[in-house]
Amino acid sequence: MRRITTKIGVLAAAALLAVTAAGPAQGEPANGAAHRTKAEAAYFVMTDITHEEFVIQLTDPAKIQHARDLVNGETTDRPHVVGRILKRQAPYNPRWSFHYNQDTIDFFDVAIEVCDASTPYVEDHLDEAGGAFLPGLFWCPWSSRLVREVPAP
Repeated sequence: MRRITTKIGVLAAAALLAVTAAGPAQGEPANGAAHRTKAEAAYFVMTDITHEEFVIQLTDPAKIQHARDLVNGETTDRPHVVGRILKRQAPYNPRWSFHYNQDTIDFFDVAIEVCDASTPYVEDHLDEAGGAFLPGLFWCPWSSRLVREVPAP
């Protein structure tokens, strides 16, 4: 019975995370083409409770502007980073064996616990990510914050 309850809890949490990450329907094509224009990538350093640095790549103009507003202190809304990770190294983030899929990155105020983990913890348990740990590979470090913009590598 305990295993069934645990599985149901994990599935419910993953479903809630997927709905939260997807956001409200906007009446646009699935790829967001009606809203998005091709922009040059921008890179930001994020940190968490461990003070380890992790670089994210953004290409959506609205998200780039929000990130710049956070870094410049022009807003405190949705200060934390959420998105789906890819289990491979990115050239702009060589220290880590994973990175955010840039198309899934968003910002949040609060999120469910099942996607919270520090950057070093994700690195150390990357082989477990996608199951009970970080269901759907969604990662939302609650203590994440952007600290600066960096030039393209």
